[in-house]
Amino acid sequence: MRACGAVLLIILAGIFDSAAVAVADEAVERGRYLFRVAGCGGCHTTEVQNSDALLLAGGRAIETPFGTFYATNITPDPEHGIGKWSREDFHRAMREGLSPDDSPYYPAFPYTSYTALSDPDIEDLWRYLQSVTPAAIAERPHELAFPFSLRALLRPWRRLYFKAGPYEANESKDQVWNRGAYLVEVVGHCGECHSPRGFLGQVDKSLALSGNPTGPEDEAAPSIRPDSKHGIGSWSIEDIETYLSFGMTPAGDFAGGAMADVIKRSTQYLSESDQTAIARYLSETEPEP
Repeated sequence: MRACGAVLLIILAGIFDSAAVAVADEAVERGRYLFRVAGCGGCHTTEVQNSDALLLAGGRAIETPFGTFYATNITPDPEHGIGKWSREDFHRAMREGLSPDDSPYYPAFPYTSYTALSDPDIEDLWRYLQSVTPAAIAERPHELAFPFSLRALLRPWRRLYFKAGPYEANESKDQVWNRGAYLVEVVGHCGECHSPRGFLGQVDKSLALSGNPTGPEDEAAPSIRPDSKHGIGSWSIEDIETYLSFGMTPAGDFAGGAMADVIKRSTQYLSESDQTAIARYLSETEPEP
């Protein structure tokens, strides 16, 4: 009888272990999807880092009016990446824009958008990043003009322009619209490029998604509001979905520059339901005055 009980315990332990592994694998896959939709690889992987071994090893130069930022190594390498970070460290970086030593990050890392990620989504991203190949590649220091090189100035900037907290659904809208808002405003952080910025680099939220003539790499980002003259007001839901998948506009042109890279690395991987949600949200945001 005891032998039968022992065998049963072994069988049950195996079942529970298998279930735990399956749950962990699902979290990693959800994290991989979020990683792609968020476009993490676009900034944290240089153009010459084409192998899986160098994915997310950092080093890409991001030119801005304030100087040059170099993307960090976010592989689980303990020396040069985030291998020594705890789960709490990662959640804090995403939610609050603070490093493990309490230093504020420059908002070139779009924590101003990522702060609104849900806790489960942050956790899934953490699980995925722990699964990538560690890369022992040192980070490059930013090259910023004075006084922007003074990290201490980020504290007052944050008090003025940063509010931490998860996305709050608009209860007057349906689930599809809110999913689209979450993907555009938070995960995809589209407004970080497609919105104008003030003198201190803050996003002008009153003109969100209305375009930015001096976007990243000094490349203009067009309006993606539903305005027929300046934005995408003449585009149908299907037009937006096609653009997200293939980069083709209703006129038959194709995306170029930074947006071509976004489509290649990110939006082409959107699920059909998420494409539709984004298209719904973009087609129903407030048009430009």
